[in-house]
Amino acid sequence: MKKVTKVSSALLALTLGLTACSQGDAEPAKKETGEKDTAKKSEEVVKIVYARGQDATKATEKIIEEFEKKHPNIDVELREMPSDTGAQHDAYVTMLNAQSSEIDVMDLDVVWPAEFAQAGYVLPLDRFIEKDGIDLSTYNQGALAAGNFGGKQWAMPKFIDAGLLFYRTDIVPKDKVPKTWDELLAAAREFKGKGGTKFGYLMQAKQYEGLVCNAVEFIASYGGKIVDENNNVVINSPEAIKGLKKMVEIVKSDVVPSNITTFTEPESHTAFIEGQAPFIRNWPYQYALANDKEQSKIVGKVGVAPLPAGDAGSAATLGGWMTAINKYSKHKEEAWEFVKFMTGPEGQKISAIYGGLAPTIPALFEDKEVLEANPFFGEKGFVEGLNAAVPRPVVPNYPEVSEIIQINVSKAIAGEITVEEAVANMEKEIKAVLK
Repeated sequence: MKKVTKVSSALLALTLGLTACSQGDAEPAKKETGEKDTAKKSEEVVKIVYARGQDATKATEKIIEEFEKKHPNIDVELREMPSDTGAQHDAYVTMLNAQSSEIDVMDLDVVWPAEFAQAGYVLPLDRFIEKDGIDLSTYNQGALAAGNFGGKQWAMPKFIDAGLLFYRTDIVPKDKVPKTWDELLAAAREFKGKGGTKFGYLMQAKQYEGLVCNAVEFIASYGGKIVDENNNVVINSPEAIKGLKKMVEIVKSDVVPSNITTFTEPESHTAFIEGQAPFIRNWPYQYALANDKEQSKIVGKVGVAPLPAGDAGSAATLGGWMTAINKYSKHKEEAWEFVKFMTGPEGQKISAIYGGLAPTIPALFEDKEVLEANPFFGEKGFVEGLNAAVPRPVVPNYPEVSEIIQINVSKAIAGEITVEEAVANMEKEIKAVLK
């Protein structure tokens, strides 16, 4: 558990009304007691626990710091969850199945809100939204919709993600930035070892949710899908097979680390900011991290482009995170104040400036400070990359589908089964769980 430095407590600005006093000589004494009780109550600080995955940037720390300045009666304690999103999901489910109130606010991957709402883990936010007059039309509607289930809003969008290609501008000339996966392989081999690098390309290939994101990008870039808009399982297609074969080819090549199947986001982004590769597939936060002078060895040397294309063009997995309130929280009002701040314009601006996270409030893409911290938000490569975003399978029992994909893609990478066998297995197993 990580405790963020807290701002010193201060009295609440709001003064609670005194209770009515009885008549007679005892009135002054009772009023004095009421004043003391009110003062004591106003000094009380409520602690809420905010759970999220590892944050390698300073964004979360800054959000908590600024929130506590505005709300001195609310103390926010940060609880770091596993960086592996699957492990994080399972930890939440274990906790919430037990109706635990140990956390109050939690970050959810965009594919979780429907599941958590249906299971009764999270609190509907509609009454808070209505009470505080939150204008939902100011949000990216796709991101907002990810937190809506059964006509209710269960989570607020915190930031939007899409897979992007980052490259070393001091090693890779602009005209050599790869536009296809074959060009990526060639460029990764050409520039591997240049500028002190050890590898040619970095990605996420461990058996976890990040592997699904990478797989979706390869499949979609060759024209394939896993589940179509009508909930039909269509993974067993020539296009999907071709995309996965290209992925396996890259994962098993000499341009990636030999232990690439142990890499999640932290392992890959750490290797990149330490100057170990000219190319990396990662989410938008990579840019801010690469330009953090306290951590990065490649400050000012990073460019961004859409992911390489297959036969059908470039495709980026649509990602992002939402924030929700634990249904069993004992401090729901205070939890909402934190959710409102963090997912509102001020919190999202901090996330963008200090964390390199793409806002779900479109107006922030025109904010001068946001663009100064993230000039690539205004770059053609970023915009094109975001526009190439495709969703993961939109199904109610997504974790089961994700696990099937993870297992079979991992087996294909390990050579235990062929890609053809992997997609046949996925077709059969996904159809079974969707029934």
